[in-house]
Amino acid sequence: MGTSVITPVPGSRQGLSASEAAHRLQRDGPNTLGPPQKRSFWHVMGELIRDPMLQLLVGAGVVYLFLGSTGEALMLLGFVVVSIGISISQAQRTERVLETLRGLTSPRALVLRDGKPVRISGVDVVQGDLLLLTEGDRVAADSQLVDANDLQTDESLLSGESFPVAKQAQTGDAGNDDSGKVFAGSVVVRGQGLAQVTATGVRSEIGRIGKSLGEIVNPPSPLHEQTRRMVRVFSVVGLSLSAVVLVLFGVLRHDWLGGALAGITLAMSLLPQEFMLILTVFMAMGAWRMSKQRVLARRSATIETLGSATVLCTDKTGTLTRNTMAVAQLATFDAAGVASVWSQDENTAAAAIALPAAAAALLETAILASERAPFDAMERALHTLGSQSLPAAALHANWTLAHEYALADGVPVMTHVWRTPQGAYQVATKGASEVVLGFCHMPPALADAITRQAQSMAMRGLRVLGVARATGESSLGGNTPWPPTQDGFALAFVGLVGLADPLRAEVPAAIAQCRTAGLRVLMVTGDHPATATAIATQAGLIEAASSGTAATTATGDQLEAMDDASLQHSLQTQTVFARVKPHQKLRIVEALKANGQIVAMTGDGVNDAPALKAAHIGIAMGGRGTDVAREAASLVLLDDNFDAIVAAVRLGRRIYDNLRKALAFVLAVHVPIAGLSLLPLLLGWPVILSPVHIAFLELLISPVCSIVFEGEAEEADVMQRAPRDPQATLFSTTLLVWSLLQGLMVLAVVAGAYAALTALEIPANQCRALAFTILIGGNLALIFANRSLQATMLAGWTQPNPMLRRMVPATLALLAAALWLPPLQRIFQFGAVPVTWALAALALGASVLLALEGLKRVVRWKTRVAVN
Repeated sequence: MGTSVITPVPGSRQGLSASEAAHRLQRDGPNTLGPPQKRSFWHVMGELIRDPMLQLLVGAGVVYLFLGSTGEALMLLGFVVVSIGISISQAQRTERVLETLRGLTSPRALVLRDGKPVRISGVDVVQGDLLLLTEGDRVAADSQLVDANDLQTDESLLSGESFPVAKQAQTGDAGNDDSGKVFAGSVVVRGQGLAQVTATGVRSEIGRIGKSLGEIVNPPSPLHEQTRRMVRVFSVVGLSLSAVVLVLFGVLRHDWLGGALAGITLAMSLLPQEFMLILTVFMAMGAWRMSKQRVLARRSATIETLGSATVLCTDKTGTLTRNTMAVAQLATFDAAGVASVWSQDENTAAAAIALPAAAAALLETAILASERAPFDAMERALHTLGSQSLPAAALHANWTLAHEYALADGVPVMTHVWRTPQGAYQVATKGASEVVLGFCHMPPALADAITRQAQSMAMRGLRVLGVARATGESSLGGNTPWPPTQDGFALAFVGLVGLADPLRAEVPAAIAQCRTAGLRVLMVTGDHPATATAIATQAGLIEAASSGTAATTATGDQLEAMDDASLQHSLQTQTVFARVKPHQKLRIVEALKANGQIVAMTGDGVNDAPALKAAHIGIAMGGRGTDVAREAASLVLLDDNFDAIVAAVRLGRRIYDNLRKALAFVLAVHVPIAGLSLLPLLLGWPVILSPVHIAFLELLISPVCSIVFEGEAEEADVMQRAPRDPQATLFSTTLLVWSLLQGLMVLAVVAGAYAALTALEIPANQCRALAFTILIGGNLALIFANRSLQATMLAGWTQPNPMLRRMVPATLALLAAALWLPPLQRIFQFGAVPVTWALAALALGASVLLALEGLKRVVRWKTRVAVN
């Protein structure tokens, strides 16, 4: 796989300037393999043409033309145009939201711009950029390596081979040798590197061989499946009844064209075409609202699941804590195990710090065991203290990294082998203190003293690292290959480093919210047990030992010793898990699922991907998380903040509540419309509703169900109730009964008023106008009745919703035009009614709200509609 090569400038580490990058982006275009699949205008039009409601409107218009009613036909065609306009507007709004989300979901790249590392979207990478690569990154573009430390990539997307490919930096033109190149779409599985971009977009290798990442097609979510089934049921029932009405109208009244209109009217009144619109708009807008909270929902099904989550497994570092580490203590030991501890306050910011000689040697070794250009917060803290306290010579900028042992599953330690200008080798190791101690093979008494000091530091909430060193070429076995594992060196223990990472201020309140909401929080971390316990106590996850019951923390070794049944039992009471390895996260997820829990799990590393994928809600860290973890997860925290998880759960519950409100309204509003379409045939009344009236009502129903209810504020008890049952159907019996009751109330008021007006021998056209006005008032009442399923009527009026405040006056204005503009009066077949009559009719319809409020007070929703 060969690509054109841009020869890197030796020693250049500045990268492109921001202005030059912008120029190249405009010149070459975005780094994509092709534009994302968008719904074009004609695609939307094709979907609308297949919409049964629009087909019925057009059919009714044709019937009116045969009847010679040109005005009615033109009105219906006008409604078709307006409906198409509304649909296209909503489709474009949804597409804009999805376009914004696509930008957020694209793979990220860490590049050098103006000499500084900057995290950008992969689509903004340009030719000539310097990419900083680390384990778990997906390579954004074809690039030539400038530096590589033990770098391996997975190129299976290109070659089909699953084995990692070793990479190394090469000088000059590498020709067809791919070992010095990394390719777009490959994943860094080990090590680090610096690479200069040689080709982007369709000019990359993956673009040239015709591969396409395309759009990931996910199976329909449970809500979509439920909704489609419901739509199919209503469609079959509606069309069947319409056919019966057509036949009865023709046989009993000998008016087949009138029967066709009556059948079309009934079909239009029963088709719940708004259901799929509601889901599409709610899911897209829900994802957009989450992105405003700095939470990226990568799959719409996640939004449905959030309200059901019962257990949240969270990491500690950067999620519960600030991930702004500072070196708080350096501990060295003499031969007798007596510790010398240097300490500083975590908030101290001195230009220069004087360290004792032993502490300076410890810090020097810890820095040598870190990356030269660190990404990890701990390593950045070591470098910061080193720049403040060590002379330049102690930072060894002229040493060359000869070999590296990266962090591995089961061995939380990393080792660097350095070659000095004189040709000697120095080995520096840092990692979990107990593992590093095990590598050093020291006397038991000294090891016990060091272990006690590490425990004391950890109990303060510090993250503790052990540091060791080996010197001299003889320790490496001359010219023999490097030892296969890190414990193959003759390491001497140097000391302990304690790093402070303060708890985020908002975490205790957020965890208290989770507890109130019935969401259990578990801490699953790779840290020392004492550190984990200290932070968990500060966060309010567990009670302090002084309260009478000592807090206990399970370790990864203890988990390893448990069988599946024992682990499931332990997870019913255990809250904190420390020294947990990535594969054990997967076991925890599976055990919680076996206990019947709905699990959310956080993660950031390559090895966390299986656990993230197995969890019902996988949550990747957007800041420090790898691209592999982000792609496996269904949620991405752009700020790595625990509070954002709680905000996502809150928003997920709000979206689900509002979705049910919208569906309750749609079901309720169709009952009186269908009833008024059918009653005239059954009771021998003149036709009350025609296709023109149904089309007018659809102008009210569609924006209300898809926009007004979507914008409703959350319920007051949204985080005080238990998680909803994931097995509960969206269209529950409670919801159906509540909607049916509402609709029947409106139907009873309208039909009763129409019967009374007819008995008073009011002309049929005036009766129709007043009945229609009462129906509009009843529909407005249904909106306010469903705005909140717990709050009072007054709260429904006062609760802000800008879209509702625009929609109500617009509806009343359209109603006034239909009642009093002569051309519209004729089309709607309305007789002239006095303003006072119209206001009285509107008030009569709206009075249904009082009856519904009374019903709420009587029943009080022992089984809450918003939950069950």
